[in-house]
Amino acid sequence: MKSLRFALALAGALALPALAAAQTPPPAARARSEMIVTTHPLATEAGAWALRLGGTAADAAVAAQAMLGLVEPQSSGLGGGAFAVYHDARTRAVTTFDAREKAPAAATEGRFLAPDGRPLPFVAAWQSGLSVGVPGVPRLLETLHRRGGRLPWPALFAPAIARALAGFPLSEATHREAAWLLGLNPSCADGARLFFRDQTAFAYFAAPDCTAKPAGTPIRNPAYADTLVRLAWQGAAAFYGGAVAEDVVAAARDDPAIPGDLTLADLGAYRVIERAPVCVGYRGRTVCGMGPPSSGGLAVGQMLGLLEGFDLGADPLGAGAVHLFAQAGRLAFADRDRYVADPDFVAVPARGMLDPAYLAARAKLIGPDDMGAAPPGTPPGASGGFASDSRAENGGTSHLSAVDRYGNALALTTSVESSFGNGVMVPGRGFLLNNQLTDFSFAPRDEAGAPVANRVEPGKRPRSSMAPTLVFGARGRPEIVTGSPGGPRIIGYVAQSLVNLIDFGLDPQAAIEIPHHQNRNGRTELEIPVPGATRPYDADALAQALTARGHAVELGAQPSGLGVIQAIEGGFLGGADPRRGGAVGGR
Repeated sequence: MKSLRFALALAGALALPALAAAQTPPPAARARSEMIVTTHPLATEAGAWALRLGGTAADAAVAAQAMLGLVEPQSSGLGGGAFAVYHDARTRAVTTFDAREKAPAAATEGRFLAPDGRPLPFVAAWQSGLSVGVPGVPRLLETLHRRGGRLPWPALFAPAIARALAGFPLSEATHREAAWLLGLNPSCADGARLFFRDQTAFAYFAAPDCTAKPAGTPIRNPAYADTLVRLAWQGAAAFYGGAVAEDVVAAARDDPAIPGDLTLADLGAYRVIERAPVCVGYRGRTVCGMGPPSSGGLAVGQMLGLLEGFDLGADPLGAGAVHLFAQAGRLAFADRDRYVADPDFVAVPARGMLDPAYLAARAKLIGPDDMGAAPPGTPPGASGGFASDSRAENGGTSHLSAVDRYGNALALTTSVESSFGNGVMVPGRGFLLNNQLTDFSFAPRDEAGAPVANRVEPGKRPRSSMAPTLVFGARGRPEIVTGSPGGPRIIGYVAQSLVNLIDFGLDPQAAIEIPHHQNRNGRTELEIPVPGATRPYDADALAQALTARGHAVELGAQPSGLGVIQAIEGGFLGGADPRRGGAVGGR
């Protein structure tokens, strides 16, 4: 009852909008002074509500992310981590915030090795307590609000609290992901399920017959509302200490598969780290992203730097443009896999990886035919001795982009790693734990004994591909805010969105709806057209043209969740990804 009274009181005092289902605005949405794009309409509604009340991009992000943790739990939540890139209009400074999960102090480099010394099967590691890192989202939300918020901190949780108590319709995306995992179970019996082995999570997402609850099913989560009330009144300290922290630790350590080793001391010691952005020039603009331990900013920056010297033509789906983009992806992923890890543990040659002379030399490797597997280069400042690690993280991720009337801009990408994190819902708290530590290399060394930069170490943050990105024009003002979920494909999604906007002059919605293509130093991946979500194109003809250039082509789904805002004369244009059911809000 306390949480209900709290939510209703704030809703009345702050003119909380009616909690009817939000509608996705039309494509290429316009706004005069403020805008937010998220991967779920109800989260967009919450963020837009904060902006209407005079809130900032930071305020909108807190309100929207609190809602995403409720309505998109398969992708993000309080039990996960995040990266943010923030432009402060008053100081004109660009700051990035590293809220990536940390390995517990007890973690060792052999964490994901079986007794015989070989890496554990991925599912065994994923669905276990070993995969749980110290969450960063609650601390990040508080950090963002302290840095750029205007509205009262408790008020920002009102929309999510009210919705958790009143109920919301289960989304098609949540249903689809749950159905996929439940369908992989060999048995529905307790103790025999691989996925949703945790009874609390099973009851929340599944019917007794082991099928996923249908899309549209009314869902209430009073436990989540209670957790948000604690955060609203006590700040992030309510999560990193006290009863909530004790329950998080117990859920990880008492895992029914393989127990974890998270401790209260691990939670209490967690801090968000402010890091300098990684920036690169592209077509007269400055593109700034998240540096290590995320590989997103460096890889996107490398791709753009490699493409700078090429004419991509007039067709975003022309074989020539797709070929060049694929080669840039090969070269960027080769360096990513060799060098990027937590910079507090490994000397990452970030400056050298974006050095114009280095990129110009690497670009000379791009010819008219596919180069095949690209070797890593030796950027200035690189130290030898590390082995490559091509482990690909999964796509349990959300993204939001926001701009406010004061000129601030924010790109925020949050994640629990795989769908539904490690599958355990903290009893009585209403949120899932992450499995982010599976983003580390399972094998700490290669066959020759060379260490992998992204190996497990105590207190270390695993490598990521998240790529929240801000683009600035010649006068230093934000022109583009973008980002996406999608695991390692995030890099290609974000780079392609920028090329579509800058090189091909598309508006945000059109830039998003162009079918995806990319290469992660393997096969060249082409997106199968999605009716109603992507522009029609002849995928087979493009595949044949690329095959003639030596590409090994793979057609498949590429379920991005891009959220793009572009500054124009007199306001903003916004685009939301129909593949994910995203929405734009603003005025």
